[in-house]
Amino acid sequence: MSEDTAIDTTPEPESPTPTPDAGFDLSVVIAQAKQVITDPSTFYGSMAKSGGYSEPLIFALVMAAAGGLVYGALSIIGLTGAGFAGLGAVIAMPIGIAIGSFIAAAILFVIWKLMGSPENYETAYRCVAYSTAVLPVVSVLMIIPYLGTVVRVVWSTWLMITASTKVHGRDFKIAAIVFGILGVLQLMSGIAGESAQRNMQEVMTKNSDQMEQNLKSLEQLGMNEDGEIDPEKAGQALGKFMKGLQEAAESAEAERSEE
Repeated sequence: MSEDTAIDTTPEPESPTPTPDAGFDLSVVIAQAKQVITDPSTFYGSMAKSGGYSEPLIFALVMAAAGGLVYGALSIIGLTGAGFAGLGAVIAMPIGIAIGSFIAAAILFVIWKLMGSPENYETAYRCVAYSTAVLPVVSVLMIIPYLGTVVRVVWSTWLMITASTKVHGRDFKIAAIVFGILGVLQLMSGIAGESAQRNMQEVMTKNSDQMEQNLKSLEQLGMNEDGEIDPEKAGQALGKFMKGLQEAAESAEAERSEE
């Protein structure tokens, strides 16, 4: 070989990958999440397109659990409006992601196929699973109404555009148009869903005292002087309790109509 021939031996950056047969490695998961957040182009450009579902699924579950822990912690100190009920996110988010990631991958697999991608379903799933790296960050932003939803949708849309070009080899402009439209639809749906959830929380808070009184009356009116259940009084208490529920529902419907 001629001495004048220059050879570039600089290795291209690669996404962090677990060592074969090494089992679960949290440090690798953290490194992968960091790269998805800070350098998604490099991550998706070097992402393995096959290798099974366990690795990306575990990654998604860890990100969902971390997001649930963050949301639960913020709920306990009163920053999300969910109160102690927010702790349920620690369980609900991983379950939702475990199921939702496969459904989302199926939808995106069809979309990428229509765009001309030669990749299979497993590759589509990996693209979706690793995009969950944004969940812990988005969970922090949930303390500000609607900001978390907007950031989640915009960020996820950008990651899917990046995956379209780096993994599926699609044209950037086409990917931007397709996922831009999907992002707008998802954003509208997400904001509407969050609005309904916040309205329900407000209604439940406003009617919490009335609900408590109805429960007490249900307990008290159902007993006679000897502390035994009186069928007649129990029926009256149940009727009063159901009337209170109906009034709360009508109040919530009236407030939604005014908006």
